Amino acid sequence: MTEAMQADAPALLGRWCALGARVSAADEARVAVALALLQQTPGAGLVRALDTAALLAALRLDGDALVAALLAGEAGASLPARVLFERFGPSVGALVEGAARMQRIQALRAGLEPGRGGDRAPQLEALRKMLLAMVQDVRVVLIKLAAEVVRLREVARGGTAGEQLEAARETFELTAPLANRLGVWQLKWELEDLALRCRDPGSYRAIARALDGKRADREAFIAQVAGALREALARAGVVAEVAGRPKHIYSIWKKMQGKALAFEALFDVRAVRVLVEDVKDCYSALGVVHDLWTPIASEFDDYIARPKPNGYRSLHTAVLGPENKTLEVQIRTREMHQASELGVAAHWRYKEGGGDPRLDERIGWLRQILQWRQDMDAQGPAAGVRAAVFQDTVYVLTPQGRVVALPRGATPVDFAYYVHTDLGHRCRGAKVDGVIVPLTHCLESGQRVEIIAAREGGPSRDWLNGALGLLGSARARAKVRQWFHAEHLRQALAQGRALLEREVHRLGVAPPSLEALSQGLGRAGVEDMLAALARGELGPRDLQAVLRPGERGAPVAAAPRAPSAGTGAGNGVLVVGMDRLLTQLARCCKPAPPDAIVGFVTRGRGVSVHRQSCPSVLRQPAERRLAAQWGASPAGGRYLVDLEVTGVAGAGLTRAVTEALGRERVPVSALTGRERTGLARLALTVEVGGGEHLERVLAALEALPGVSAVRRR
Repeated sequence: MTEAMQADAPALLGRWCALGARVSAADEARVAVALALLQQTPGAGLVRALDTAALLAALRLDGDALVAALLAGEAGASLPARVLFERFGPSVGALVEGAARMQRIQALRAGLEPGRGGDRAPQLEALRKMLLAMVQDVRVVLIKLAAEVVRLREVARGGTAGEQLEAARETFELTAPLANRLGVWQLKWELEDLALRCRDPGSYRAIARALDGKRADREAFIAQVAGALREALARAGVVAEVAGRPKHIYSIWKKMQGKALAFEALFDVRAVRVLVEDVKDCYSALGVVHDLWTPIASEFDDYIARPKPNGYRSLHTAVLGPENKTLEVQIRTREMHQASELGVAAHWRYKEGGGDPRLDERIGWLRQILQWRQDMDAQGPAAGVRAAVFQDTVYVLTPQGRVVALPRGATPVDFAYYVHTDLGHRCRGAKVDGVIVPLTHCLESGQRVEIIAAREGGPSRDWLNGALGLLGSARARAKVRQWFHAEHLRQALAQGRALLEREVHRLGVAPPSLEALSQGLGRAGVEDMLAALARGELGPRDLQAVLRPGERGAPVAAAPRAPSAGTGAGNGVLVVGMDRLLTQLARCCKPAPPDAIVGFVTRGRGVSVHRQSCPSVLRQPAERRLAAQWGASPAGGRYLVDLEVTGVAGAGLTRAVTEALGRERVPVSALTGRERTGLARLALTVEVGGGEHLERVLAALEALPGVSAVRRR
């Protein structure tokens, strides 16, 4: 033992004796080994470790927890994990690792960013849940809470003003609420009293002086009251359990602040609780209390007849007890007490406000484990208790330290959608704790996640494939489906608008009012009309009936003057100024109604009809061109048309196109295809029956999934 250790030997001996009185013979050897290791790194850390273990021994935790408490602080930080597992077993090693993990998460509190409203409360609540979610053994939480009590004792005694304020803030924001939710009242009360002493020493001292006697005296008074009440209830034939505790200083201060009361106006500085079998016994016990001591009429509340909004039920009364001291008495059935502690009216919910129903169940389970441990025989077996806490939730961190709650099985893509919908759409990769991971990586509590995003773009359809495991939350899947729905709608509206503009141009009418046109077509609105055009539910005949009412059949483009020519040789072409002239459709540009056309006089083959934009005819002398237009097409007339379809490669584009043409009864004369940089282009020649038929074919092809463009060649 070093000189520093020898100088503090009396204090250490006192702490060891206090601890040793609680340790079983089976665990004493392991505790001795732990102390021997810690003595190699002397200092205040060993004293803190002993005090922490003594607190846990008072809670009747097992030997594994006590050994872990000795090794979890700074005194044991230099011990390698291998030494912990080899010398003390996997249970102690896991507890020490869990405490270290909690310490790292706890350190995030100082860097929490305010929420959208500038309030840190939601992030603090998420951090508390994260601490519990990462704990696989409830004893880890108790070790950390006990260590915080010891640390706060030191800061309250000798810390600087800045250290005391920061320690008090951390206690009120994080550790005291955790102790409260777990129902570890012994630690909660001391944490809050010490934090108040650090934050507001004047108020603390004033309340301490106002309390008549030390805490031990107050506890003795409560014991005296409880004993007298038990005897009176037994004489009245009421089977009851009586327990009490003096109210701690922080609770008194909080009530004085909340209700603007002086200390003398408080009636519940001392309180006892009576648990009975049924509601009838509650009122019988109330009568016994009022017979035994003088009631204070203004301080009676019947929450059984009139429960609180959160369902809390109990009888509250205040009396003048022995020595003329005020005393609060709560009377309830065991069922009411169970509901208050573990159910919808749990103590922490109405003290702190709010509550998560899923959290209630977990906290209730943890409290039951704690009660089971406290009821165990100190000499009995102490098997490790593993708590599957928050099996359905994981808590991860953003790069800025914000806590994000996700369903278990969530991936980085789920995380991206939780942070922001647009970030989810643009997600292309992720880093977890600084290491690049696949997007199928299942996140675990405590991990820090960073998203690698493209500047623009959208999700992949593969994300909706459950077999690939890219999405684990229904929320993210819904957002991906919404994106594709909106994208399809946007494309459909653009396609419908293009079809409408094309038909307006073909009919030679002024652009109509879209609202009036949608009403004329019997559609709910402009978007509904454009989408119906894209889906083929509305066609050229429907538009013609509204845009040029009274006409039937395919429209004929108006000419500035009536032609003096007859029909050509069965192809429905009128050449101005020529009667019964032989005409043929050019193969280079394959014109078809309603293309704007021009005639070209050939040598020996009559007039060749081209589209006006055809490069071949534009290169010829102007004097050899003739004005031409479409006349009435002959029955059964067919026109060859060259098309080009562009779409996503590997998406079954060729098959989809040929199936669509088959449904439209369109023969295919030629079809070739090529792929490049993820795109596929199909060049095909088809036979159509005229302009209206061609429009239907183009619309059918443009509506195919994976098709990005369809054009005439």
